[in-house]
Amino acid sequence: MKNWFFFFLILTVSPVFAGDDAKDALNDRRFNVSLSETRNGVVQKKVHSDLIRFKDGKLRSEFIREKFGFGYIRYRITFDTSYVDETGTDVRLIKLVASATDEDNYTVHMELTSLEWDLDGVIRVTRNDRLRKYYDLAGREKGGKPKKQKQPDPGSDNI
Repeated sequence: MKNWFFFFLILTVSPVFAGDDAKDALNDRRFNVSLSETRNGVVQKKVHSDLIRFKDGKLRSEFIREKFGFGYIRYRITFDTSYVDETGTDVRLIKLVASATDEDNYTVHMELTSLEWDLDGVIRVTRNDRLRKYYDLAGREKGGKPKKQKQPDPGSDNI
């Protein structure tokens, strides 16, 4: 009877102490991106390069940090799925939203989509709920596309 009590106690208490160790798929990933500012529906000629880092549920954009003073910005994954594309490759699609507001009532709102190693999205910077800056964003994971491992032919004898 005593053994059953300890067994039951371990089963009920262990999830409490385990915590949320499951990291999301973007944790510790870095993306080299290009930002294009859009004014009045016209894309400006100057393109800004940026490095976006994801870590522990927060993201950091070097461009946003230097230009607007925002450090790490919390993000929330709104859509996470994987599917097999027409070539038979497993593809992971993640959509996320990140937002932060500072003391001067500047707000950065990011809507990003990660498709395997690509990152696309928009960044809106507002002040007092009026749009100040709008950036289109496109980039690729730092280090490039991961290489596929060759699998041996099932018909050949590898001894």
